Amino acid sequence: METPPLISFARGAPSLDIVAVDELREAARAAFDIDPGGTTAYGTAIGYVPLREWIAEYQQVTPEQIVVTNGSMQADAFLFRLLVQPGDLVIVEAPSYDRTLLSLRELGAELMAIPLEEDGVDVEAIARACEAGARPKLAHIIPNFHNPGGYTLSLEKRRRLVDLAKTYDFIVFEDDPYVELRFEGEALPTMLSLDDSEHVVYASSFSKTVCPGIRVGYLAGPAALIADIVKMATNTYISPSMVSQSIVNQFVRSGLLEKSIDTVKSALCERRDALCTALERELPEASFRPPEGGYFLWVDLPEGADVAQLVAAAKERGVVFVPGTDFLLQGGENSLRLAYSGVTVEQIEEGVGRLAEAYRGVAAAAA
Repeated sequence: METPPLISFARGAPSLDIVAVDELREAARAAFDIDPGGTTAYGTAIGYVPLREWIAEYQQVTPEQIVVTNGSMQADAFLFRLLVQPGDLVIVEAPSYDRTLLSLRELGAELMAIPLEEDGVDVEAIARACEAGARPKLAHIIPNFHNPGGYTLSLEKRRRLVDLAKTYDFIVFEDDPYVELRFEGEALPTMLSLDDSEHVVYASSFSKTVCPGIRVGYLAGPAALIADIVKMATNTYISPSMVSQSIVNQFVRSGLLEKSIDTVKSALCERRDALCTALERELPEASFRPPEGGYFLWVDLPEGADVAQLVAAAKERGVVFVPGTDFLLQGGENSLRLAYSGVTVEQIEEGVGRLAEAYRGVAAAAA
C-alpha cells in the first residue's frame, strides 16, 4: 500500500505560508545598508549591541542583564553548564520539553519531576518537597503555552514560585519562547518582572515570532550571572551570528515584528480550533484542554491505549506526531503531543482522520 503524503504534527515550527519572508528580506537589506560593518563583523559574545539594548528596554532591565545567543537552546545550554553540577537537584515539569530533559541528564543532574496541572506546574508540590528537605539548584519552568502541555502558569502560581525560590535559594529558569503567541485570554507578567531578589533567569527567542531559521535567542537575569555566561560564550564561539541578530534588530525596530506576530497568532488560533474540532469529531475518546496560545496540544487517550503502536500505525498512514513518553521520565504511554503550527486547516482535518483510523486499527488488533 502506498503511503499518502506526509502530514506532520511532530515539529513545533510555523509553516512557510505564515513566515514573513518579504518583511525579513526588507529587514536584511536594511541591516546591510544601515550597519554593514557591525552586521558583517565578529562582534562580541554579548550579541549585537543595538538588539541587546532593544531587548533590555523591552524586558525593562539593563543591557548588562542581557546576553543574546544563537537561539534559546544555546542560552539554555550555557545556563545549565554554569549552574548544574553532577548530582545537583533540578526541578522539571512532568511532562517537559524532551531536549531539556536530555541536556540535564547529560550534565548528571538529579531530576525531580513535578506534575503539570491545567494552570501550570504543581507549585505546592514543590513547596512540600522543599519543606521536607529538598534543596533544588534550579527549577526549569515553561510558563506560557507549555511545550508539550500547552498549559499556562497562573499568576498566583508565578508569585508563589518566586517566593519559594527566594526562601529556599534556588533559581527559577523561566523558559519562555512562546510568550508572544497568545491568541486568547489576558497576558500575564513574567516571573522575571515579579522577582526582586535575583532568583529568576529568563530566556526567550525570536525563532517562534520571526522565523525558526533566524536562530536568535537571549537570556535575561542578574548582571553577575550574565557576565559569567558571556565569558562562557566567548570561550565557545567568540560571538554569535551578527548577521542574524542585525536582521532581527531591524525587524523589531521597524514595526515588522508586531505584524508578523499578528499573522502567526491568527493562523495558530484557526489551526488550534480546527484541531480541537476534528479531534472531538473523529476521536471522541481523546481528552485535552485547548491552549490559549502557542503551538501544542497535549492529548490523553484512554488508559491502556498503546501510543507506541499508534505511532507506527499512524506513520503507515502518513501521519507523524511525538509520543508522550518522550516528554516524561516515566509514564505517558497513553498520551501524545500534537503540534498544529506547521499544518494547514485542510491538513489538520485529513491528518486527524487518518490518526483516528490508525487508533481504531490498533484498538481492534488489541481486542
